[in-house]
Amino acid sequence: MPRGIIEINKLRIHAFHGVLEQERTVGNMFEVTVHLHYPIARAMQTDNISVTLDYSKAIQIIKSTMENTSQLLEHVVELLRIELAKEFPLIESGMIRVAKLAPPVDGEVESVAVCYEW
Repeated sequence: MPRGIIEINKLRIHAFHGVLEQERTVGNMFEVTVHLHYPIARAMQTDNISVTLDYSKAIQIIKSTMENTSQLLEHVVELLRIELAKEFPLIESGMIRVAKLAPPVDGEVESVAVCYEW
């Protein structure tokens, strides 16, 4: 059966994740990338959104989940995986990457990220 990868790339969200209290108060910009392996044969044949992973629903789940404050990005990626799997139980495997775009570190760095594959 054909399997596809539904990709959501670099979704930018302001959220309140971090170890420092200021990060959880002021917030930061994050980029979320999600690649979900999903059976797409029926969607290919029928052109019907009800038989595939609706990425607009997935984006809403990501935004809603990112509203929950966490200290660690590791915790954030696991929450995202759990919530996406609840809505889309046919997800076979995937990758979730959450990047903090302005981390409070000494030195210049574009971002820090946690990438989780299963």
